[in-house]
Amino acid sequence: MNIALFSDSYFPTKSGIVTVVVQLRHILEELGHHVVIVTVSNTDPTYTEEPDPLVLRVKSFRSPVGDNQNFGLPKTKEVVKFLREHKVELIHSHTEFSMGKSAIKCGKKMGIPVIASTHTMWEDYYKYYLKFAAIIPKWAIRKAVKAVYKRFYAFINVSQKAHDYFVAPFMLPKIPSTVIPNATDTKKFVDLNVTEKDKQEIREKYGIKENDRVIVYVGRVVEEKRVWELLQIIKRVVRQRDNVKMLFCGSGAMEEPLKKEVQKEGLEDKIIFAGFVDWFKLSRYYSLSHLFVTTSLSEMHSMTVLEAMVMHLPIVCRWDTSFTDTIIPGENGYMENTDEALDARILELCDNPEKCSAMGEASYRLSKNFLLETHGKKTVAFYKEVLSHFPGKVTSEELKAAVEKENPVS
Repeated sequence: MNIALFSDSYFPTKSGIVTVVVQLRHILEELGHHVVIVTVSNTDPTYTEEPDPLVLRVKSFRSPVGDNQNFGLPKTKEVVKFLREHKVELIHSHTEFSMGKSAIKCGKKMGIPVIASTHTMWEDYYKYYLKFAAIIPKWAIRKAVKAVYKRFYAFINVSQKAHDYFVAPFMLPKIPSTVIPNATDTKKFVDLNVTEKDKQEIREKYGIKENDRVIVYVGRVVEEKRVWELLQIIKRVVRQRDNVKMLFCGSGAMEEPLKKEVQKEGLEDKIIFAGFVDWFKLSRYYSLSHLFVTTSLSEMHSMTVLEAMVMHLPIVCRWDTSFTDTIIPGENGYMENTDEALDARILELCDNPEKCSAMGEASYRLSKNFLLETHGKKTVAFYKEVLSHFPGKVTSEELKAAVEKENPVS
């Protein structure tokens, strides 16, 4: 098949969606398919990249909404020309913004199906990014999301949480869809071969001792990830244990406010900010850590949780349906209903290395349910089912049956 992936996020931006798009391209190509990407231009003057004839970057400008996001200004004629040159049969959009609208326009002009992955719960996000969000009712956000998504032929929901939201009566229950969870490139991540020297360099850089218990958060350091709430938990935890340290890996608008708070509290030696970490070096930070913590309630299906599981880490988080297929409480981590309840769980794992290690091994075993190859095969099955029905209608039941045939044999 010849497939086009559309996205408003791409290198040099580091986000879950960028990871999803890059990994999907990689596995589809490994499975023998031809993949092109249509995305926004690079507006970071410090970032250079090798020309890629399979990536079309359209003019864009830095978006006032979001963190390091761009708003594309695609010319339909130019994009359609590129897609026709590559004989694209199906468009897979990973955005509902400018590039998603472009995908719909191009699909209509070419007479090919346009599907979408639902990555973002905008009801949770809009209050962090829109001015006057406090006076914007939830129904208005739903209406705006529906206006875009109703034009897609079918959905891939990245989690049960996403599926339940989009099939709800107030959303788009008539759009056919099924669940294909995100995956992580286990082999590539593990094969980075982290050495003891790599870990020791990080320890020396940040003053982490060999016997310290290290808690890690990896992701964008932005308000909607509830990093301020996470910091309050960690402040309480590190004050109770001399050998516990916290490592924030990532950058974002909340990084400086968090640093100032840590300085004010005199905890700079216990709460560490590594800033942006290149993906190819990220496994080093996971490797020297003992558990992964997040307080985010706005995930659809967290890529960093999957990465942490691959790296043998237990997960401690707030209860949310986006985590129910990755975290089994008591087996590979804990999910709690309040921020305050996380304190005891974190301390429990810091104080009990054997239990922490056993839960980390359980995480690794569970991560095998999210292998990139399985994800790729399920996505291809979804594409084929769509193409076999288009321009007629496909049902959710038909999509689900096609995808479930690719479940790995246990």
